Amino acid sequence: MNNMVWCNRAIFLLISLFLANNALVVLDALHNVPNHIKNQPYRTGYHFQAPKNWMNDPNGPMVYKGIYHLFYQWNPNGALMEVNDTVWGHATSTDLINWITHSPAIKPSRPSDINGCWSGSVTILPNGKPVLLYTGNDRYNRQVQNLAIPKNLTDPYLRHWTKSPENPLVTPGDANHINSTAFRDPTTAWLGRDGRWRITTGSQDGRRGLAILHTSRDFVRWKQSMKPLHYHDGTGMWECPDFFPVARTDSRGVDTTAFNGKMVKHVLKVSLTDTFHDYYTIGTYDQVRDVYVPDNGFVQDETAPRYDYGKFYASKTFYDSVYQRRILWGWVNESSTDKDIVNMGWARLQAIPRKVWLDESGKSLVQWPVKEIESLRTTQVKWGNKVLKGGGSVMEVHGVTASQADVEVFFKVSGLDLEKADVIEPGWTDPQLICSQKNASLVKSGLGPFGLMVLVSKNLEEYTSVYLRIFKARENSKEHVVVMCSDQSRSSLEKGNDKTPYGAFVDVSPYQTISLRTLIDNSIVESFGGKGKACITSRVYPKLATGKRTHLFAFNKGSQSVDVLSLSAWSMKSTR
Repeated sequence: MNNMVWCNRAIFLLISLFLANNALVVLDALHNVPNHIKNQPYRTGYHFQAPKNWMNDPNGPMVYKGIYHLFYQWNPNGALMEVNDTVWGHATSTDLINWITHSPAIKPSRPSDINGCWSGSVTILPNGKPVLLYTGNDRYNRQVQNLAIPKNLTDPYLRHWTKSPENPLVTPGDANHINSTAFRDPTTAWLGRDGRWRITTGSQDGRRGLAILHTSRDFVRWKQSMKPLHYHDGTGMWECPDFFPVARTDSRGVDTTAFNGKMVKHVLKVSLTDTFHDYYTIGTYDQVRDVYVPDNGFVQDETAPRYDYGKFYASKTFYDSVYQRRILWGWVNESSTDKDIVNMGWARLQAIPRKVWLDESGKSLVQWPVKEIESLRTTQVKWGNKVLKGGGSVMEVHGVTASQADVEVFFKVSGLDLEKADVIEPGWTDPQLICSQKNASLVKSGLGPFGLMVLVSKNLEEYTSVYLRIFKARENSKEHVVVMCSDQSRSSLEKGNDKTPYGAFVDVSPYQTISLRTLIDNSIVESFGGKGKACITSRVYPKLATGKRTHLFAFNKGSQSVDVLSLSAWSMKSTR
């Protein structure tokens, strides 16, 4: 046998072994994906998307035997949402960036979920076994809670799951006084000091939003607690609750069952259907009374801080035991019309997974793209000590693939120029309104707007501006307010898309450097101000600024000069 024949047979054997061990890992999800989907300009290069059709909430993220798992709500039959057809899509990765798509983990098949397998969470039991709790829409169209376990724990991909014969485990019976059409999305469970497991599930009673609490000794028989974990009147339905501890002293993650009151605070996040935004509070979990109490200044309503001030919803965190960090996933909606979505054949995606931790102040959370994303960086362009002069300075960043890029810039404003900042008007308490009324399309006086213009067409017919503005808190004041905006008003010549400008306050001192990092990926722009103290995600669909026709600029339209201490931009590879 010659060497060439031997090599060919060896390669064939390896491929055969791989397919035998990973049968249908990718094929069920990828077969018959139309070429027009694969080649579309708005498909992202390094964000997670389903191969085709509709996708929404991230479900049950976890790490098991060194492999990351992401489940997600998926409609296998079309690009628009059909709740009765919803299954749990499933993908795995070794690095949170490159993903293998598997067959759906859970499909409607039993009376307890025949009208849809909705959102839920994964809990890793003390013996290392993962279990999955999810909401089923049952044959009576009630929302009930179900359990599934892996069929084969030796399979690191956990491709097959078995539903408990005890399903449904929790029902909204009359004795429980639970709204049967508003009882969904159980959280990751945690162990109390009494040895009982606890979960909380989103609900509403009239206009009161609720995080209902259940306890169990065996993870099968659950009992409703006398009181909810937390509630607030006037907020409507609380979807996709997430409840987890954060370390007080550093950025390391904390396992969900860690409840040392002196070393941790707790975070309760809820997704409000009234606004379609995620809001979180920071507070204390009272293990004796089994209630959560937000710290002073926090209210679990629309005044609470948000993870992201753009398109970002139904988020879910998990504890990454490999790197001792808490990872946040969030679902990003489209901004285009249903007609366009059907023509594309797919809809929605997931934001880049983010590490999340408690800020030093203890009053907010900080988020930052996972470090693994940096493995996709290729060509780098770097600036140092440039000046963006006032009055409309624009400088192009040459040498990177502007349609898929990672850009980080550090700005500095002189103390004298800070004295010339505009005074913020007393009624300007909503940063989104500030960004809508004071957008970057006009030259302004004072400090800003300055920042980045991304997904820019050749003659500037289309662009998305991600920028900062600095205001004085009041006349003759040394206190300043920093606003970060993502302005989509000129992002596309296409009509009918949502082009709402977004805004957020950034809790940083303008006397120090102010950072802005933006991830650009064809149709999504994720921006992080002040090293992750404020985040905004936008979806845009330029007609001209696509692929190689895309440009990238730094700009300053304020009257005062701004120093660019450094700017680093990288072209980003597409994931496998």
